[in-house]
Amino acid sequence: MDKSCPFCDMTQQRIVSKFNQFYVVRDAYPVTEHHTLIISNNHDAKLDSMTSDQLLGLMEIIKFVKKQILEMDTNVTGFNIGINEGLDAGQTVMHFHCHVIPRRPGDTENPLGGVRGVISEKQSY
Repeated sequence: MDKSCPFCDMTQQRIVSKFNQFYVVRDAYPVTEHHTLIISNNHDAKLDSMTSDQLLGLMEIIKFVKKQILEMDTNVTGFNIGINEGLDAGQTVMHFHCHVIPRRPGDTENPLGGVRGVISEKQSY
């Protein structure tokens, strides 16, 4: 636990769901409505250091979050699911978290390429 980490010091009121190894919150700076984070309970977790059970649990939570969002908003027609790991990948909070970003028709001019848009000139191909 790192007291300077906002994910280690998360207020209980923000937590939407709790699981064995992870908890779920809505993103404080959402890309789209219902943008959700799945956050590791362990500050030092990295994707490649997780056990098979943790990775399987993460996948199950992603499915759970997607289902929850689809029940809240019938306009959602797709998702971007992503993990930023490291400064050069754009990670701003150095505590493992996975983004589940719901997408809707027209929320961007051209969604072609999806996550390739992290390097904008590489999005279209």
